[in-house]
Amino acid sequence: MPDTPLITLTVAGTADQIHLSDPRLIVAGYTGRDHQAVQAHIDELAHIGVTPPPRVPMFYELNADLLTTDASVDVAGDKTSGEVEPVLVFHRGRFYLGVGSDHTDRELETQSIANSKAAAPKPMGAAVVPLVSIEDRWDEIVVTCRTDRQPYQQGRLAAMLTPQQLLGKLEANGTKLTADTVMFCGTLPLLTGEFVYGTRYEMEMHLPDGQSLTHAYQVKNRSV
Repeated sequence: MPDTPLITLTVAGTADQIHLSDPRLIVAGYTGRDHQAVQAHIDELAHIGVTPPPRVPMFYELNADLLTTDASVDVAGDKTSGEVEPVLVFHRGRFYLGVGSDHTDRELETQSIANSKAAAPKPMGAAVVPLVSIEDRWDEIVVTCRTDRQPYQQGRLAAMLTPQQLLGKLEANGTKLTADTVMFCGTLPLLTGEFVYGTRYEMEMHLPDGQSLTHAYQVKNRSV
């Protein structure tokens, strides 16, 4: 009997499905192209007690059970927040692009970035597109995030490493790509520069061909 998929994705505009029964989850951080901007962000985080990373970009391998396409997630504590991210999915030799949120425990982040990421679910939309269909127009892709109906993030992926650059950094880091890998690729700055511990996050990725990939989820504090 085949394994029950941990997560099932659909290729947008088709009936094709991607079933991931035993995926590998990687979350990348500090993936901006502008090294000075990345360092400025690291310095900002250091002021609130977050230890600077030993290298950039950073890659955090997490338990794939954190992946979810659900419209509601449970967290522990009242200081967690999400952020819109492009998500790469490598399945049967092909890459797909989706949209997700690296939801993170911000209080725990001051103690350990890896543990803060491992402490919260990683929501993503159930629809993906073949990367080959849009990778040569990566810089034109626009992502947005709203939290509790308020604008939170907006910008073009031109500010971030391309998939090819990021995968090259991953390999240089000594990590080999394996089948059914899901990688969250990093994010853009917050519009206000301040985390919002919201109860609802809405993410959208506007593709150059007019398509949009979306996901929204509610946050429930199970410790209340």
